[in-house]
Order: sequence, then C-alpha cells, then structure tokens
Amino acid sequence: MNTALLRELAAVLPSEALITDADVLEAHRRDQAEWAPSGQPLVLVRATCTDDVRAVLRVASARKVPVVPRGAGSGLSGGANATDGCIVLSLMRMNRVLEVDPRGLLAVVQPGVLNAEVKAAAAEKGLWYAPDPASWEFSSLGGNLATNAGGLCCVKYGVTGDAVLGLEVVLADGSVVRTGGRTVKNVAGYDLTRLFVGSEGTLGVITEATLKLRPKPPRATTLVATFPTLSGAGLAVTDIMARTRPSLLELMDRATCRAVEAYKPLGLDVEAAAFLLARSDAGGDQGVAEIEAMARCCEAAGATFVTHSEDEAEGELLLTARRLAFPALERQGATLLDDVGVPLSRIPELLAAVEGIAARREVLVGTFGHAGDGNMHPTVVFDRKDPAALARARAAFDDILEAALALGGTITGEHGVGVLKQPFLGRQLGEEAMRVHRRLKGAMDPLGILNPGKVC
Repeated sequence: MNTALLRELAAVLPSEALITDADVLEAHRRDQAEWAPSGQPLVLVRATCTDDVRAVLRVASARKVPVVPRGAGSGLSGGANATDGCIVLSLMRMNRVLEVDPRGLLAVVQPGVLNAEVKAAAAEKGLWYAPDPASWEFSSLGGNLATNAGGLCCVKYGVTGDAVLGLEVVLADGSVVRTGGRTVKNVAGYDLTRLFVGSEGTLGVITEATLKLRPKPPRATTLVATFPTLSGAGLAVTDIMARTRPSLLELMDRATCRAVEAYKPLGLDVEAAAFLLARSDAGGDQGVAEIEAMARCCEAAGATFVTHSEDEAEGELLLTARRLAFPALERQGATLLDDVGVPLSRIPELLAAVEGIAARREVLVGTFGHAGDGNMHPTVVFDRKDPAALARARAAFDDILEAALALGGTITGEHGVGVLKQPFLGRQLGEEAMRVHRRLKGAMDPLGILNPGKVC
C-alpha cells in the first residue's frame, strides 16, 4: 500500500473522506458495464466540495497517481472503472441543487445531484429540466455530463450538452476554471463547455454546472403502433421524422417486448415484430395534427395496429414499457448492451443488420432505443456460465459496431466510449482525428492521471 500517498491525502482532507475498506473499494471498482475490465483502486475519496477535489488532484499530480472520477456508477461503458493503484474520486456527496432561477430559466447544481432531483427542483418552480436518460431516477448529473447522456426526449429537446450553459471544472493540476456562464448565447473564446461535456473525466473534473430549464410543456398525446416487420417500423420512423417533430419516438423489437411482458405484464403484443411509441407535446390543434401525421406514416408503412391516447396515466404506462426494456432483458440472462447510432435514412438497414447478426451468431438480441434520432441499443443476451455463448455474444457485439460504422454511423450515441468501446474509436474517427484527441489530452492532462485508458 502507498502509505505516503495516504498520509498526504489525510493531511489535506477530512478524515471521513478517505476510505480504504476492501469491501467498499470493491463496490466502487466498476460501473454497470459488467464485461469491461477494471483494476484495484488504492483508496476511495468522497469529496464534499470543490476544495476537496482540488486537494486530491494536487496530491495526485505531485505523486503521478491516476484519478478516476465517479458518480452514481450507473454508466454502461466502463467509463468509471478503476485502474490499479488509482484514487477513485466520488462526487456523490456534492449533491446539492444550489439555485433555481425561474426568471432566468436556469439551475446551478453540483455533480452528485441526481437527474431526478434536478427535475423535481425545477418542477417546484413550474419548470422542466429536459434531458432524461433511462436512468434518470438514479443517475447523477456529473455522470450525465461526463457522457453527454441522451434519453427519450432528446429527439426534440436535445442531449445533456444542449442544456448546459456553464461549468466549474477542476483541472489535473488542481486549478479551477469556469466555462460559459448564465447567458443563453455566449461565443467568447473557444467553447470549453462543449469540450468538457462528454469528455468522460479525462480532461477535468466537473464540480458545478449551470443548466438550462424550460417551461413545462403541455400534456402529451401518446401514439402506439405495431408492425409485422422491423423494416416497416424503420420506414415509419424515417417518414415521421421527415414530416414532423415528435417529443419522443421509441422502438422495441419482438424480443424486447417479450422480455418486458415476462418481467411486468402490460398487455404488449408479443407476436408483432416491432412496437413503436411516439409522443407529441405541442398541445392544441398542432398536437392533434402531429399525432394524426404520425399515424398516417405508420399506416403507410404497414402497421397492423395504430392508436393514440391523450390520457396521461395511459401514456405513462406505455412509457413504462419502454423504460423497462433493459432491466427486462437483464432478467433473461447476462447482457452486452450496444449503443450505436446511424443516419435516420439508414435505420431500416441497421435493424435488418442486427437481425442478421443475431441469426448468424446464434444469439438472442433484443433491440430497442431512440429511433427518432437513430440511436439504438441492440442488447445481446446470453448464458454467463457458457464460455461458448460468451464468445458468440462478444462477436455479435463487435459485429453490431461494425455494422453501424458501415452505415455511416457511430459506435456510441449516448453511453460514452469508456473502456468498452475504446478499441473501436480509431476506426470511427481516423488517425488524424485521434491525433488531435491525444494532443488535447496531453495539453489538459500532461501527466495522464485523469481517468487513464478511457476514450483515447
């Protein structure tokens, strides 16, 4: 054990902030990406303020010890996974909503606050924080910022980065910078806010965020449609997006619907090839027109059933089915969750490719995701006790990444690169872009101590 490092940390931090208990360290070694590699941390630091973060990074820089920032641990790419001998820096005790300004339409929060808590604080003022990853009830804002998380409403309202006005960030050497501000428009200098959002803790540690709030939208109308083929559902998606702007447009395939129905019976059609869920929150005549346009698109693409409802409880029940997709598939066995995105026009090809990969590799793949922005989550399900099944699952996972790239897409739409997708990043970006990444990393973190092995 590096006792000198522990003594130096103890000298600058409250005694309760340092944790070396083996069981606690084990619980903080990795995120939810079960198969991503992780190391053994030396110590866990539970920061309570920006000064704690500064102190940790100053000691770490002096000792050249890696630091892995961590939020709630709900990530799905290994982005918060420890490396051997590192300091795991937990931000979960920095969990306050510092300000909600209803006239300025903004909130100032610490990174350990949960997405759900930001939504609740905004709702108390009659406002709405739009970004809503499926993990919104238990994921931290720091993690959302680190991965530039998306969610069900991002098809209309954008991803996390679109709701960020400014940041406070502690750099690798312990210095503090502020980016952006409280104004809606701000083009003074380089866009450092966008640089840090999505950087997965490799360029700095976010300790405060100023977030954009919105007026609460009108009550949504929800549409559901079922299709006899995946390609038909894909065509409906591209047609809907060409004609209108839903506030939500989600897809689940047959395997996913069957898993959800087995997990929590909701009356889903488990024989249909695909289930499409759409919403309009425009309200009034415009909302009616949008839903009717979506229904026509579904019918033209061969939907066997189309209906819509203005009842809020019924709409939330249908949305529950989509939110249960991943936990329901997890109940079927071990999972490898992909997170690929393709251009809207190529969604039908992606769905067909995934179907072919599942057949060729002899694995179960449940596909669901944010069809309205081309971001899908094909999830490979397998028997964790069967080495051959694991090998086939990993091959299928890689095949899906290859298929997305071949269609002009991306290896990750919202979960981040982490360690799980790091080997594929160069395939997508190319050597010149990877060189730029490495130069940025070297400039911001010359000792390479911030979340090493992640992204580039």
